[in-house]
Amino acid sequence: MTVINPMSSEAGTTLSPVRVFFDQVRTASEYVIIPLLALAVTCILFSGLLLILGQSPVDFFELLWRGGFGTPFSWQNTLTRSSPLILTALCVAIPAQLGLVIIGGEGALVLGGFMAAITALPFLGWAPPAVVLSVMAIAGVTTGAVWIGVVGALRYYRGINETISSLLMFYIAIAIMNFFVEGAFKDLANPNKPSTKSIGDANMIGKIPGMDVHWGFVVGIAVAVILWVLMNRTTFGFAARITGGNIRAAKAQGLPVGLLMISACAIAGGCAGLAGFFEVAAIQGKANASLAAGYGFTGILVAFLARQNALAAVPFAILLGGIAAAGGLIQRRMGLPDATVNVLTGLMFVVLLVSETLYGRIPLFKPRES
Repeated sequence: MTVINPMSSEAGTTLSPVRVFFDQVRTASEYVIIPLLALAVTCILFSGLLLILGQSPVDFFELLWRGGFGTPFSWQNTLTRSSPLILTALCVAIPAQLGLVIIGGEGALVLGGFMAAITALPFLGWAPPAVVLSVMAIAGVTTGAVWIGVVGALRYYRGINETISSLLMFYIAIAIMNFFVEGAFKDLANPNKPSTKSIGDANMIGKIPGMDVHWGFVVGIAVAVILWVLMNRTTFGFAARITGGNIRAAKAQGLPVGLLMISACAIAGGCAGLAGFFEVAAIQGKANASLAAGYGFTGILVAFLARQNALAAVPFAILLGGIAAAGGLIQRRMGLPDATVNVLTGLMFVVLLVSETLYGRIPLFKPRES
């Protein structure tokens, strides 16, 4: 049996450490360059659409930059919007390590936020804010974990496609929230817009000192770091990647595939539920239809742009948050609908899916042969 040294080629020629390093950089660079190329193609295609509408692409992208990143106010608006995007992107990225495509994180966010809001009601008026917020966070995370964890269980034990089941459960989550918000938990003092009772200003999460951004952004980054360590530096993450690579091989090696799937989905759902908690405790103050703002679906795009990497999800979430934050400015200055930025993100998602076919096919990113 011939043993091939990792520092040598098949012909037996020893490769220098510098050569090995540059080959690794060459291979890894495609995971940065191809998404950037997809973004550039998206801008070109969208510019063509703007020209057809008689609008200036230069003005559009200038306003996009100004509304998302051009001023301190726009930066704070962007960071506020990126907080739930980080967490919903993790809801997609973590199960993807096991080959699971979860697109129903919006349902876990909505239901997690709703449960956080109604769980706080019995504690209002007598419990300190720290207790109220702790109970709300536990309720939101637990609800999201159970909701998406069921998707993993259905996938493993019943063979039900997780993409379809998670999407259908999103509609069930919306129906559950609407049923109770318009019924048993409706705030009678606000009949025009059905919602739960407010948790009160005293129980709202404050802002980061010196910024108009709530602490959910910091928590989102911390969770991303923790989950990156979990998936890349622990035996759980190693077993998850083996399962995602070849489920039959994982079973043959005796790995608890079912437990891994359910655990990964529960972690993912917990992230989305945590996003729902922050939407209630830091922004809305109550649960209503505003919870379904589309963060869960935009998080899918963030996760794809980040190549399912928990750390890379943070900058891409900020990018998509900035695009969303600029919608109002574009509407006022150019007369375009506020949903124009949604068209841009939708086009970006399509181009990104097409760009997936380029990985491993471009000779520039392949190690040079000896």
